[in-house]
Amino acid sequence: MTAIAEPRAPHSAPRRRGPNLEKWGWLYMRISGLALVVLIFGHLFVNLMVGDGIHAIDFAFVAGKYTTPFWQWWDVLMLWLALIHGANGMRTIVNDYVTHGGTRRVLVWAIGLAAAFLILLGTLVVFTFDPCLGFDASTASETMIEICG
Repeated sequence: MTAIAEPRAPHSAPRRRGPNLEKWGWLYMRISGLALVVLIFGHLFVNLMVGDGIHAIDFAFVAGKYTTPFWQWWDVLMLWLALIHGANGMRTIVNDYVTHGGTRRVLVWAIGLAAAFLILLGTLVVFTFDPCLGFDASTASETMIEICG
């Protein structure tokens, strides 16, 4: 009869006092996942089903959407939730499979820094987006002329 080997634990640190970050990370994954389903399907519905559907999506369509704070915040919320959700999932994988403590710390920090950088960059792009930069009325579509005047 063959015995099953005991599962390996990534690290066995004594239980610490304070907030249980793993519990909060687990809760965040569930709540953000539900919110992302609503945000993503709302995004897809508006972009693909309303109006002319996929044929209406071009630079002018995006520029028109980003003239309203509602769509800016919708897309930023989707960006923040998705990046933090993905980074938390990657952190969980690193914690499960990387056994060397120093390597694990470096990788978790790298994931956090990459997520923070992308969140900052994406937020700046959404809120500082200027569709009229380099606008040329002679070659612009009617929608762009309406947006940029």
